[in-house]
Amino acid sequence: MEVAHCDHRWRSDSGEAARQVARLCFTWGLPFHLAVAEVPPAGEAAAREWRYRRLTEFALARGCSRVLTGHTASDRAETLLFNLVRGSGGDGLASLDWCRPLVEGVQLVRPLLALFREETEKYCFEKCLPVAIDESNLKPHFSRNRIRLELLPYLRTHFNPQVEAALARTAALLADESAFLEAEANRYRESLVAEGRLDRRGVARLPLALQRRVVRGWLIEALGAQPNFAAVERVLACLTAPNRTRTSPVLFDRLVEVQGEWLALVQAGRRRSE
Repeated sequence: MEVAHCDHRWRSDSGEAARQVARLCFTWGLPFHLAVAEVPPAGEAAAREWRYRRLTEFALARGCSRVLTGHTASDRAETLLFNLVRGSGGDGLASLDWCRPLVEGVQLVRPLLALFREETEKYCFEKCLPVAIDESNLKPHFSRNRIRLELLPYLRTHFNPQVEAALARTAALLADESAFLEAEANRYRESLVAEGRLDRRGVARLPLALQRRVVRGWLIEALGAQPNFAAVERVLACLTAPNRTRTSPVLFDRLVEVQGEWLALVQAGRRRSE
């Protein structure tokens, strides 16, 4: 086992927190790796992207097949609420799952996902384990902090004392259902894609939930990036559109064009197919 610490440089004392982790690793005889952001990330999303990129780099460099994080069921409940108010679908609401691939050969694993934050805090106290307090988690100008500090206490007081457990359970159920739907969509997509084009009549015969997943998977495979909801809906509108219909750009400068019974990705500005 090896330990990696990511310093976002959001706090003036973040360097001391890194040194605390380094001292603990020295005491326990664990290899320690430190990543320090050259420029503090502009927000939560940027910080998350930078953090996982650096953890992936450490894993590849050290030949590690798994990256373990300390996310708990409390984090899972907060993530569901965070994504819900942003309008995410089922996959987004269930995004904090037990494991997922970071890159080929490296899995992100969350072994504490069945425990709540107060349980891990209690364990550390009982075992006299040192705990570093991240004061940035107490600042309400971060959206996730407001959920933790303001929204969840309100829901706990006025709606359900066990709201974190209920939300975490919902996320787990959604994760199972999303995994099933994704497997079904992948199975259908194998027979509906030929030479990079999508069989629009075949897709149109599927339930709408599978249509969206098949289209999204096709775009991801072809372009290597996640399309947003509006882009997927523009493609779905082409399932029954007249021949040579084109969408506005779905990703980068690529459009989707109706070519007879098929949907094809074409470069913006390219002449329409005859």
